[in-house]
Amino acid sequence: MSDQPVFVLGEELQALELAGFGTEAEFQELLARHPRMLDFGTLADGRPLRLVLVAREMRVPTGTESGTAYWLDHLFVDADGVPTLVEVKRATDTRIRREVVGQMLDYAANAARYWPAALLQRSFEDTCVKDGRTLEEGYEELLGGRSADEFWTSVEERLAAGQMRLLFVADQIPLELRAIVEFLNRQMRQTDVYAVELTQYRGGGSLRVLVPRIHGEVASVAKSPSGRRTTRRTTRTEMDAALRSRPDPEVGRIATALLDHAAANGRLEGGTAKYPSMSAHYSVSGRQVPFWSLSVLDKPVRDDLSFAFGSISYHLGQERAAGFAASLPFVPGLAERLEALPAKGYNAWPSVSLDALAAEPGALEGVLSAVERLVEGPEPSA
Repeated sequence: MSDQPVFVLGEELQALELAGFGTEAEFQELLARHPRMLDFGTLADGRPLRLVLVAREMRVPTGTESGTAYWLDHLFVDADGVPTLVEVKRATDTRIRREVVGQMLDYAANAARYWPAALLQRSFEDTCVKDGRTLEEGYEELLGGRSADEFWTSVEERLAAGQMRLLFVADQIPLELRAIVEFLNRQMRQTDVYAVELTQYRGGGSLRVLVPRIHGEVASVAKSPSGRRTTRRTTRTEMDAALRSRPDPEVGRIATALLDHAAANGRLEGGTAKYPSMSAHYSVSGRQVPFWSLSVLDKPVRDDLSFAFGSISYHLGQERAAGFAASLPFVPGLAERLEALPAKGYNAWPSVSLDALAAEPGALEGVLSAVERLVEGPEPSA
């Protein structure tokens, strides 16, 4: 990088000299307050990209049981529901060369597993409160006519499908990092990887000029356009076709009954993952609450029903989440995961295979009964 100053021409010529950032915290605060510096590219419909801060120092668990966690510098999201993970380093930090890459890949892999929609929504809304913004102001550029629940469910689905951006931001990007970013961007079909070099110049008084340079865009443009930013969702027709291919007709019967119940009593929403999936939302106490998600996978062949306890707990409280867990039928595999929920604060997605449900007499009826009791609400006290 050249040390040549930048000149501002007003009534007289003023030189702005190259200046580093005093601390990493100062650098992070700058990005949190001014994410426009990271707005490059467009949304799926051609509108300019506008990143919105979800949280600074976002906790990334490393497992469902362990208390160990990483801390991501920034999490942003755009109106397409694409999450953007940002890690900030100064040029003086030797980790900017290679170590930060492994760090970021750890964040991305674990975020995709352990960030449910309810946690993301709560983190964003907490950030709005801390920054003195109303929720209306915070959501202004994000929802586009959707509910907040629908939006955060789409963000969770994108994370699960690996549809995200990874941004390495530094005041100087070394050649080693640029080479790694360009390689990753060519190899990763769902995820975009960029290095952003943010150069700072200072002049007299408080005058500052910030110049972002983006590395990795050429490799990103060269990617296949299919799938990475599409908002196409699984349709019920596609879901039914996938289920008809299952060798066990009982698995198809159970899945169809679950889907029919949600369509008749709540709302079905198609997933955006590469495999067919749909989630069920029910209206409870005036809120649209995600209850479960059904996934049909071919490699390996597996059909899973996952319960959205993070969302249920967030919207309805842990007491009702605990009641829902207790009312679900005993099914080997699921029972053990439900027993672990209190230790996780009911913030998890315990799942059960449809094969396991099919092998347990009355399991389907037990699941539907538990759903109906949760929708109806607790019995009035005497």
